[in-house]
Amino acid sequence: MKKTLLIATLLAFSVTGNAVARDQIKIVGSSTVYPFATVVAERFGKTSGFRTPVIESTGSGGGLKLFCKGLGTQHPDITNVSRRIKSKEIETCEKNGVADITEIKIGFDGIAMANAKSGSTLELTLKDVYLALAKDVPADANGDTVKPNPYKTWNEVNPALPNAPIVVIGPPPTSGTRDAFNELAIERGCKKFPGRKALKKKDKKLYKSQCRSIREDGPYVEAGENDNLIIEKLVADPGALGVFGYSFLDQNRDKVKAAKVDGVFPEFEAISSGKYPVSRSLFFYIKNAHASVIPGVKEYVKEFTSAKAIGNDGYLVSKGLIPLSEDLRASFEEDGKKFTKFDGKVLKK
Repeated sequence: MKKTLLIATLLAFSVTGNAVARDQIKIVGSSTVYPFATVVAERFGKTSGFRTPVIESTGSGGGLKLFCKGLGTQHPDITNVSRRIKSKEIETCEKNGVADITEIKIGFDGIAMANAKSGSTLELTLKDVYLALAKDVPADANGDTVKPNPYKTWNEVNPALPNAPIVVIGPPPTSGTRDAFNELAIERGCKKFPGRKALKKKDKKLYKSQCRSIREDGPYVEAGENDNLIIEKLVADPGALGVFGYSFLDQNRDKVKAAKVDGVFPEFEAISSGKYPVSRSLFFYIKNAHASVIPGVKEYVKEFTSAKAIGNDGYLVSKGLIPLSEDLRASFEEDGKKFTKFDGKVLKK
């Protein structure tokens, strides 16, 4: 099997030209992981003797599509992801010959809901977020049936909230932040209704469709993969809320402030402890067939997984990364050294 894979890899690279047709690592993926990867790449380029990796912010879903298209220098070596790879993405990779990948978890991030500093500080619950942004909402108190979302103002969702239009600016469906927000905020709010929670056991597909879909009638505004654009829009409209990662909130505290979610602000300790309810893990995936062909892949992975980068006192922590426990970090560092093959079966557990 390994011999067959090696032959296939060599053929894939030979089709694109010389044995080493590219001497620069190519990385795609998450806009949330992008700033962290950029810092690592710049340090790596200055200190390693290898060229600085090229990183493109395509969104998690877009990055995985590119990553899984195949082997060879025309395809990326690494993809950054702000949520875990999905079973269907593993299947796509395998169909295209990308059967051997390594998963690296780099740390945690919280998804913040924030507005301009000149606006009011909101205190939201997951139930509020769901009722404000879901495509379909309960038509009865128990949530046994649903109806198209009729709510236009925050006080229609919850009388304790302001009588102001619901305007939330966030990422598109290709974004890992959007995937995670749908699962961690919208779905968890949906589960507050017994009828919605019971639907999961009866019809899982319908449950996901109804409990993870965001409305498309105006209150939720897609702003692309550029979080800077969201900040600009929030400053221009103090009544609007934005959805983005904690690290970006941390970098823009002079312009925006976070809303509480279930009584908790998205702060470092609250995210690392799991107290903040909208928290997620950050990853990157390596195409192992490229590691022995593209110069610098092994060394880049070593730099990114090191204690000096993502440890408790690592240089990425000062950029807003919430670190893993030391034991967990060391475990992923070892996986990076060995290029441990990721077992997609764990996704089905």
